[in-house]
Amino acid sequence: MKVLITGGAGYIGSTICSALLDHGHTPVILDSLVTGQLAFTRGRIFYHGDIADQDLVRQVFKDHPDITATIHCAALIVVPESVSKPYEYYQENVVKSMDFFFQLATLGYPRVVFSSSAAIYDVVPGFMVTESSPLNPISPYSRTKYMMEMILKDFCHAYGLKGIALRYFNPIGADPHMRTGLHIKEPSHILGRLVAVARGEAPEFQITGTDWPTRDGTGIRDYIHVWNLALAHIKAVERFDAVIEADASLENPYAVINLGTGRGVTVREMVKAFEHVLGREIPKVEMPPRPGDVAGSYANADKALSLLGWSAEQSIEAGIADALKWGEIRDQILGW
Repeated sequence: MKVLITGGAGYIGSTICSALLDHGHTPVILDSLVTGQLAFTRGRIFYHGDIADQDLVRQVFKDHPDITATIHCAALIVVPESVSKPYEYYQENVVKSMDFFFQLATLGYPRVVFSSSAAIYDVVPGFMVTESSPLNPISPYSRTKYMMEMILKDFCHAYGLKGIALRYFNPIGADPHMRTGLHIKEPSHILGRLVAVARGEAPEFQITGTDWPTRDGTGIRDYIHVWNLALAHIKAVERFDAVIEADASLENPYAVINLGTGRGVTVREMVKAFEHVLGREIPKVEMPPRPGDVAGSYANADKALSLLGWSAEQSIEAGIADALKWGEIRDQILGW
């Protein structure tokens, strides 16, 4: 099976590409390299360009008419940055994605797996959310994901697309074979920031928000190993038609699936687990919440098990260990 991956040179997209290769499939990468890394495309089919470049997108499908599905990962993803740069986020994540989806429909390539986000959920009692839980995206980033879900759903109804929106919780770790990993020099992800402190690249870890209504006052999240996340995409493209048949209506072939572990972990608990794997404590400081932060949520992942036959198997500790390994070799692989 041949699969187009937009944003395939990014953290999650590149890991999905590795998982596709390991399962006998062929990824075709389309990435502008605005945030992605050229090193992650080595030895893979790669088109350097923007999803908004319609001529390039047509050329991709002309060169690879046997593409079976598109996994759309291309997006800007930093919540605080989205608060200060909303125009860029709506332009990149919404406007360009909308035109790209319409072009897929026009070209006759209807299967779309969309990288959505658990950031669109409202805070609910107990913090566990199902796919039918109320939504309340509060940052420009999360609103772009919500908007794109609605656009994809409408396009599925009107233009013949078929869509599966995968709502990611919080990816951690790296490809266990160390082909790819987190590549941002100043990461906003919690584990990236913890690794930076452990490696002496940052002076201290900031616990942002200590008065949330959680068991220890810090935000609660569902931390999922990025490799487990990637494997869910393999299931989604392999079972695409069956998922649509099982979960969508004839009038609207569109499905939504949570991707998480089903376990809520607070920031303090994550820091404790990190220090346990690292073997020592790290400097920490308590800070106010960042713009756009929320108390958090964790997944009810029953639907992923039912429709995809998938569940998250690797532990938080495995994700931490892989992130630390990646931190040792990252600069060498990326040529920094």
